[in-house]
Amino acid sequence: MDVLDLGELEATARQRLDQGVYDYVAGGADDEVTLAANTAAWDSIFLRPRVLRDVTKVDASTTILGTAVSCPIGVAPTAFQRLMHPDGECAMASGASARGCLMVLSTRATSTPADCFEAAPEGLRWYQVYVLNDRSRNERMIKDAVQAGISALVLTADTPVLGRRRRDVVNQFVLPPNLGGPSLELEPGEEGNLVDQAADVTFADIGWLRDISGLPVVVKGVVRGDDAAACVDAGAAAVWVSNHGGRQLDGCLPTAVALSEVVEAVGERAEVYVDGGIRRGTDVLKALAVGAKATFVGRPAVWGLATDGPTGVELVLKGLKGELKLAMALAGARSVDEVTSDLIAP
Repeated sequence: MDVLDLGELEATARQRLDQGVYDYVAGGADDEVTLAANTAAWDSIFLRPRVLRDVTKVDASTTILGTAVSCPIGVAPTAFQRLMHPDGECAMASGASARGCLMVLSTRATSTPADCFEAAPEGLRWYQVYVLNDRSRNERMIKDAVQAGISALVLTADTPVLGRRRRDVVNQFVLPPNLGGPSLELEPGEEGNLVDQAADVTFADIGWLRDISGLPVVVKGVVRGDDAAACVDAGAAAVWVSNHGGRQLDGCLPTAVALSEVVEAVGERAEVYVDGGIRRGTDVLKALAVGAKATFVGRPAVWGLATDGPTGVELVLKGLKGELKLAMALAGARSVDEVTSDLIAP
């Protein structure tokens, strides 16, 4: 089995990207406490592997909102991907589709949902939504996504305002003039970082998004059990534990710590997903054992994209899946259904 070295991959991507672009992806809010804690928190969870189980065959496949995927590892929404590769989100979609993995397209994409489906027609894709002050603009964007074949909406709930990212401030990071954002109806050179996001988003917007799209709504950015329960009460089909990769409120608890409370609060009423600091297949195994249905990675997929386009994305997803299957075998779990809470040390 090939060894996936995400540190080496990031170093290669850093060499190929402008410093401002690299920092835009790699950086977090303020002192980057949460950014660092996200990764460290998974290391603080220990496994209790079973022994003497027949693991001749290990199957990592599962379903997400009823749709079959090759493994419980998807690509989280990331903005402005043509900053990292000329084909941007289309290349990311192609790489994810080739590995049978779910990709979530960002509202701040530099490619339209239709473009991505043309590049990778077999891929399952969701569309991430920032609610804007101009709700009619949201409706137009969502209508286009639905027509393209998007199967779910992901409401990002933790950005009523943008967090302060010091690296971007120091670098005076702005989008280059040749980069547009068709999903945001931006012209090339228009400042996409200052999109007019609404600060008055509430639980009621879950039902609004479901009604205008006819699609299930996943709420991303939840770290509290009471909020998770309220999302499900308001109609969410799933809750996504996330602190925006440490890019919003610095000092927010790591997602590995928040996950168990959310899982307990939601129970069997909705699926639970998690991102933030997942860098190994063992991290995925731990997340599943705590109760997540699926996990998502952001920066690792971007480093793959920046390094080698869709092939680089495939490399990351293939590597993580391979690590997950190895961890499952060593833990005595032949399928995702056999990854249960007793694998986690109390």
